[in-house]
Amino acid sequence: MAAFTVKPKHTSLSYVLMLSILCTLSYFIAIWKHSPSATTIRNAIQCNFLNQTTTTAVINLDFSSHHQAQDPPSTEATVLDFPPCDSDFTEYTPCEDVERSLKFDRDRNIYRERHCPEKKELLKCRVPPPFGYKVPFRWPESRDLAWYANVPHKELTVEKKNQNWVHFEGDRFRFPGGGTMFSHGADAYIDDIGKLINLSDGSIRTAIDTGCGVASWGAYLQSRNILTMSFAPRDTHEAQVQFALERGVPALIGVLASIRLPYPSRAFDMAHCSRCLIPWGQYDGLYLIEVDRILRPGGYWILSGPPINWEKYWKGWGRSREDLQAEQTKIESIAKSLCWKKLKQKGDLAIWQKPTNHIHCKANRRVFKQPRFCNPKSPEDKGWYTKLEKCLTPLPEVSNIQEIAGGQLAKWPERLTSIPPRISSGSLGGITADNFRENTELWKKRVAYYKTLDYQLAERGRYRNLLDMNAHLGGFAAALVDDPVWVMNIVPVEAEINTLGVIYERGLIGTYQNWCEAMSTYPRTYDFIHADSVFSLYKDRCGMEDILLEMDRILRPEGSVIIRDDVDVLTKMKNMIDVMEWDGRIMDHENGPHEREKILVAVKQYWTSPAPKQNQQGTSTA
Repeated sequence: MAAFTVKPKHTSLSYVLMLSILCTLSYFIAIWKHSPSATTIRNAIQCNFLNQTTTTAVINLDFSSHHQAQDPPSTEATVLDFPPCDSDFTEYTPCEDVERSLKFDRDRNIYRERHCPEKKELLKCRVPPPFGYKVPFRWPESRDLAWYANVPHKELTVEKKNQNWVHFEGDRFRFPGGGTMFSHGADAYIDDIGKLINLSDGSIRTAIDTGCGVASWGAYLQSRNILTMSFAPRDTHEAQVQFALERGVPALIGVLASIRLPYPSRAFDMAHCSRCLIPWGQYDGLYLIEVDRILRPGGYWILSGPPINWEKYWKGWGRSREDLQAEQTKIESIAKSLCWKKLKQKGDLAIWQKPTNHIHCKANRRVFKQPRFCNPKSPEDKGWYTKLEKCLTPLPEVSNIQEIAGGQLAKWPERLTSIPPRISSGSLGGITADNFRENTELWKKRVAYYKTLDYQLAERGRYRNLLDMNAHLGGFAAALVDDPVWVMNIVPVEAEINTLGVIYERGLIGTYQNWCEAMSTYPRTYDFIHADSVFSLYKDRCGMEDILLEMDRILRPEGSVIIRDDVDVLTKMKNMIDVMEWDGRIMDHENGPHEREKILVAVKQYWTSPAPKQNQQGTSTA
């Protein structure tokens, strides 16, 4: 037992204390070793050692990381600048520029078609209103009056003086409702039409006026709930379409030449020509074939002026009886080949009706070899830079002779909210009747919200001419149907689904458009512009600034825009509209602040070209 010994307790405590000190010291040495400052000190020591011991070698040390992305190249900030254009550009219409048009073929009026500038030719400036420009008269007063300063052209007051188109009175124009064939005014002329076909039961809602003049026919049809698309070339008579738009009447610059009109098939209930100077009997009836394409089954074509009633007017028209009789015979023959039925010819009016289906028409191709029927697979609704063809667009198939091809349309106003036949038939991929109803209710909600954001839109009568740049099913326009406005509904040619036919089946009007190009209209056409997801649609297709400058061109001073899009798009856009001198703000979505989609509301400030300079004799030098 003597061999067993116990160590004193203080020896064990000393051992534990020494071990703790050593561990702590090791820990701090490790931290120091791996710290940046330690690395720097060690590297400095190593460099000094190498410099002292090595005199023949130069060592370049690289301490940068080799596993990180490179910094993006530095770019200078883009300075935005959209100055006013020169005063000579107050009526600039890029795709109908007169000087450019003269470079193209004059045969069949091809030079009067759309010919847009190349990208390098695009103006990066804001088209100015003329000096003295005023906010137009409100509808319905605007139907009869327009400010001279807004459309400073007196040519028609002289050229059409005896035809009552337009009169100049002090600082304004007056439109008495006359026309070349409207000897007693447009209202009386429309009454005469109403005695031949029913204009009052709601079966006729959409109309097209070819070669419209100042669009008095369309202006006076408004009171009968008939909405008319009027068109005429840019330079036949100075400013005729511009006068129509200033009056608050739907119109576009356009011409029947070598390409289709920018509308879908089966769009209009009624087509009209009053001495419109279109050669209907020439080119194997090509232009009447196009009218047939855009007319609804059972739709009407109305013609007044040469050659109708030539027996009475041939001397005044400066043509021989034989020439005029031959022209009428040719038109009658083409109409028969299209299977149209001549309903009436009374006085200065002749009216034909398109068949409600093509059962008989297909059978009589043995008699009428031309025009043949187009390929059924051809896109009948394609109306953007599409060449005219000498073939008859076939109507949708029917099961019996009484059936209306494409489906029966409800009468106005039920037509607005009834399920359009193109949807109920399932021909519009993916859009169902339920989608249509939901879309209609959605836009009622949205338009109500818009009116809380834009007091000018909410003020009844403040606006007249409206544009929807991406209309889809026409819900925006439908929600405003009780307001004293009209809406030009645009279906972009880049849209996933071509819905313009549905818009017309609802009793609304519109056209196709590529927003990388200018619209076929004059500056200052619209009081209000709506753009739903337009800029997202055209991302990587063309510049945002080019679309905004086109919107600025066609928007009236003190007019407003509502643009709904992704918040990132609108944030970028806000910088541009500030430079364009629009007063704008980004607002929350109608469903609240948590939606990525936001709404930009902006108003174009009032400004004009400077006053023309006066020389010493007091005459204008500008």
